[in-house]
Amino acid sequence: MKGMEATTQSTAIRVRSRVYVELFKPRITAMVLLTVAIGWLLGTVGAADPVVLFHVLFGAGCSCAGAGALNQYMERDSDGSMDRTRFRPLPTHRISPTWALGLGVAAAAGGVIYLASLVNATAALVDACTLASYLFVYTPMKKLSEYSTLAGAVPGALPPVIGWAAATGGIGIHAWILFAILFLWQIPHFLAIGVLYKRDYASGGFPMLVVVDEQGSLTGRQMILYAATLIPISLMVSVVGLAGAVYFWAALVLGVVYLGYSVRAAVRMDAPAARRLLLCSVAYLPLLLAVMVLDRIAVG
Repeated sequence: MKGMEATTQSTAIRVRSRVYVELFKPRITAMVLLTVAIGWLLGTVGAADPVVLFHVLFGAGCSCAGAGALNQYMERDSDGSMDRTRFRPLPTHRISPTWALGLGVAAAAGGVIYLASLVNATAALVDACTLASYLFVYTPMKKLSEYSTLAGAVPGALPPVIGWAAATGGIGIHAWILFAILFLWQIPHFLAIGVLYKRDYASGGFPMLVVVDEQGSLTGRQMILYAATLIPISLMVSVVGLAGAVYFWAALVLGVVYLGYSVRAAVRMDAPAARRLLLCSVAYLPLLLAVMVLDRIAVG
């Protein structure tokens, strides 16, 4: 009997743990923390202090996880009507809305306080702006406007600025170039997702650009415009001295490839082309950031 009880308790713990994992969106948090770390590494002069890096990643990670929980709380009704999200913890009633709200607020606010206490005020302020723009601008705007993707790209582009602020105590042109790269990269990325889940967004009541733009012409132009603009902006990293010639040529090649997939998706405007663009976007960013950091180290 004791063995059975122990097995039952172990199973219950695993099931409950899975709920919290889904609520806090660890894959998104991991991607955010990668860009935070990149911003910190690029902003660090001299020997890197791993303790400071731990503090900034922990604080930003708490806020990001809390934002994920709060987003699911705010969109729990819409999530229940979409195939892509209907199995999340709140629509399936595996966690109560009140508990999800409490956990989200505690994690999000705790992250800001942690950064203010153990990193610096500038990093905490950027983190707070990230939360505010994500929860109070982007999330409600998704139900109101087809331009919500642009609003959502702002909090998505701020994490490397958090890292830079943690390393330098301020925000300068270098940090804003990193912001611009992530901002521009996101638009073709999310428009590709929109094409793949167009029916889901429509059924959830989200007037995304891909939903209201029935012919797809405006969506296609947006893909091309932002992918094309990303090329010169990404090259600015070398111009301002954050990286050298190796990064410059790598960024140029990666940018042209990303633009090529964006043009193909814009012309075809179908699921296969959108999926290829999505895969390209997922590969583009970590490759670009990896070359940026390695070349930065080489340049010194």
